[in-house]
Amino acid sequence: MRKAIIAAVMAVLVLLTGCFGAGNTREQTEKATRNTARENREPEPDREEGQPQELDEVTLDGVTNDLVNGMTLEQKIGQMFFVNVDLLDPADGAAYDYQEISSTMLDALQKYPVGGVVLFSKNIINRKQTKTFIRNLQDVSEVPLFIGVDEEGGTVTRLGSNPKMKVKDFGDMEKIGAGGDPEKAQEIGDTLGKQLYKLGFNVDFAPVADVYGTKQSGMKERSFSADKAVVAEMVKAEVKAMQKQNVSATLKHFPGIGSSVGDTHLETSYCSKTIRQLRKKDFLPFQEGIDAGADFVMVAHIVLNRVQDKKEPSSVSRLVVHDILREELGFDGVIITDAFNMKAITNEYTAARAAVAAVEAGVDVVLMPEKLGEAYQGLLDAVKGGEISEKTIDRSVKRIIRTKLSRGVISLDSGIIK
Repeated sequence: MRKAIIAAVMAVLVLLTGCFGAGNTREQTEKATRNTARENREPEPDREEGQPQELDEVTLDGVTNDLVNGMTLEQKIGQMFFVNVDLLDPADGAAYDYQEISSTMLDALQKYPVGGVVLFSKNIINRKQTKTFIRNLQDVSEVPLFIGVDEEGGTVTRLGSNPKMKVKDFGDMEKIGAGGDPEKAQEIGDTLGKQLYKLGFNVDFAPVADVYGTKQSGMKERSFSADKAVVAEMVKAEVKAMQKQNVSATLKHFPGIGSSVGDTHLETSYCSKTIRQLRKKDFLPFQEGIDAGADFVMVAHIVLNRVQDKKEPSSVSRLVVHDILREELGFDGVIITDAFNMKAITNEYTAARAAVAAVEAGVDVVLMPEKLGEAYQGLLDAVKGGEISEKTIDRSVKRIIRTKLSRGVISLDSGIIK
């Protein structure tokens, strides 16, 4: 069914392109494509409230294995990237608002079959446009996509800050934590889960599990508290409530950036805590969130300069990703990096090398590489060249597909399940 939809969309785009003479611009082609799509679409209804797909472990594992075993290496590599829309159509932002699917995006999704797309405020106008955009992205993807958004509340909100989206903004988590009531965090998870699901989102890059420690970290408003126990209780409550609505929660930013110095968006950032100090305080909210069943953990780019022998970002450190998060904390869900277009990464690594280093460290999903094509090809070449085993890729993709199945992103009546 999905192949038929993709073929139909491509045919429409070809016909539209053919209708224009050589003197017509790409902008005219794109505009005609978008107008045709709008004319042929009924208004998008809200999705019904999310219901977890009830699958026993044997069925879940069996379907996951069947799907992954049926994928090509190229398809599996694609699943390991979660991208911003700009990477699918790297045109001038002044010319393209990235609020509707374009032929270039369609081509990119065929060439690089990514596992997820994250939307930002600039991609979001109103409910109808957002739901249509998401549905179009899903329609042209062979494997259903994770559709993510940063919706923490307060300082970081892509939807709640737009009145047209009708998504509640609960304010900064600092104030929620100060109230000391986990039921409020539960309400946040429940409400955001329902509201995001209705729009078509299935991943929220929240809650923040960082324990606030230093002003330099910039996390005061975003963190629930400087008290590890308060953060842990709030995180646990929000994760459980959100995922009951079939929206995956993401614990961030492991190993904890509340006491870091510097901004990884702009430069290398450091945390000078010892491993004992991290275990005593910063790891607790992550452990509680993991025990609550969080689907994702996001790894930050901070350097633990009193823990790591090799001074590298945590997101490409096997010690942090595999030895601590995977083995010590026992997390077996999807490990995703923080955005790889941040200066802490791009100042030190090419897009290809960063992606390979992350997967070698034990990461499952690379978020927002600086250059999608280079990152994708670099990872593909690393597998073909024997630097990374295909078994490593399979383990990550099985976690990704398993999560998509358990949250209903991939349904049992999906055309991709034979």
